[in-house]
Amino acid sequence: MKYSYKYIYLFLIGLTFFVDLSYRNSFSFAEQNIDINLEKEIKKGNFLIGLKQYLGKNIIYEDYINFKANDQFLKVESTNGLKHQSKQVKIVFKKTPIEKPYIIEKLVSKPLASFESAKKQSDILVKKGFKPTITMPSHWEIWLPIEDKDKVNQNFKIMKMTINYEVVPYLVNKYTFQKLTGPISIISDDLIKINDTDYGNKFYLIKDSYGTWTLVQKLSFAEYLKGVLPHEIGANSPLEALKAQAIIARTWAIYNSNRFEADKFHLCVTTQCQVYKPSIANKNIEKAIKDTKNKVLVFEDKPINAFYHASNGGISASSNESWEMSNYPYFSSDYDFKNLKKKYLYPSLKKRDELKFFLKSDKNNFFGKDHYLFRWERKVSDKEILNLLHTNNLINQNSKILDLKVTKRGSSGRVMKLEISHNNSNGFITLVKDDIRKSLNFLPSNLFIIDKINDNLWVFTGGGFGHGVGLSQSGAIEMAKIGYSYEKILKQYYKKTKISNFMNLGQ
Repeated sequence: MKYSYKYIYLFLIGLTFFVDLSYRNSFSFAEQNIDINLEKEIKKGNFLIGLKQYLGKNIIYEDYINFKANDQFLKVESTNGLKHQSKQVKIVFKKTPIEKPYIIEKLVSKPLASFESAKKQSDILVKKGFKPTITMPSHWEIWLPIEDKDKVNQNFKIMKMTINYEVVPYLVNKYTFQKLTGPISIISDDLIKINDTDYGNKFYLIKDSYGTWTLVQKLSFAEYLKGVLPHEIGANSPLEALKAQAIIARTWAIYNSNRFEADKFHLCVTTQCQVYKPSIANKNIEKAIKDTKNKVLVFEDKPINAFYHASNGGISASSNESWEMSNYPYFSSDYDFKNLKKKYLYPSLKKRDELKFFLKSDKNNFFGKDHYLFRWERKVSDKEILNLLHTNNLINQNSKILDLKVTKRGSSGRVMKLEISHNNSNGFITLVKDDIRKSLNFLPSNLFIIDKINDNLWVFTGGGFGHGVGLSQSGAIEMAKIGYSYEKILKQYYKKTKISNFMNLGQ
């Protein structure tokens, strides 16, 4: 049956107006009357996780999902009244022409490096009286109604598109081929296999803001963490480090549960959120989750934005060093020394020479020294840098890189502004904070110095892996190994916070 659909799709291409997905994704198709309340699910202790996004994106070959129950029946229910029960079903997504094509218009921001940058800009717009929507068609961006076109700056462009088709899901098995409308629920009393991988027993298919669909899994906090901890800090990490990770992963997820509000689910499963994969938890993970049940980190009795990363390279960052956002009072640029007295050896890492001295210092003085990127070096040619800038639509391919210059560092030494001079008419490009690593993706972190080896080659010398804000996972692992409790680990990285029970916060 799969191959027969190919001919249908080829025929549909002749009937439908084809546009690139990056263009099509700039418009909202999300279901308006959806019986899922994101806020209420959090209060009940549940997360809605987007397991697979953009279903139906492929214009030639079909997107499909196989659902299979082990012993019990699975039940499929669609809002068009269809109810189906069997041990196995296939749901196929087809692009179907519509009778009356229509035009939609929106104002769309330029791509943004992170949700944090998008949130900052969105908050500014809200204060000015706008009603922005944060979306992620492929990169983070902000949408505004077309009516605001004369009120916003050049960062927004008008996107206009004629809609000639819709993505329609169909239920397929030996006995039926039926159209479905969303939201669609797939539930069972038994574990459900999705494309031959065991998951949970409660799922939804929801139309997103881009005309495609998302497979959403409903999970309790505990079930979610079982699939996060092994893939974030590692299943074999010491127990106290696992407990610290359980608390901050739970806290981060609650704080950021509006990240995909436009698409009617809480969080994704990639590094744009927290990595989640269905996993069989070992005893230590089970114990870490159980012993910290419902515990979160709070500041002024509210869950914090509990950022974390792999390695801070010996010094943590404040949040406004890494993203375009106001700084949180519980983050600061603090050395990760085993002996705090040693911090006086490095009075200011804003200065290049002192940062260079810091990066060459004995790594045994720091927590997390064993991470493979605690110290690193990258030799990069002009051509490689040019190709990356061109890929990000920042420079023409025939340009020449003239110079790389750090123009601003934060108190942790991390680069906040990088100026790239070139021979084009505008003269230079300025990369800021998270845009630096997004555009120059060979950089493990923004904690680096630059030296020019010759006319065509640069060397970046740095430390750490990730943004550097909050808990350093490699630091937490080492602290746990030498006897620190999870409470002391958290206090090391989240100043001015305390541990509280989420269910007692009036949430």
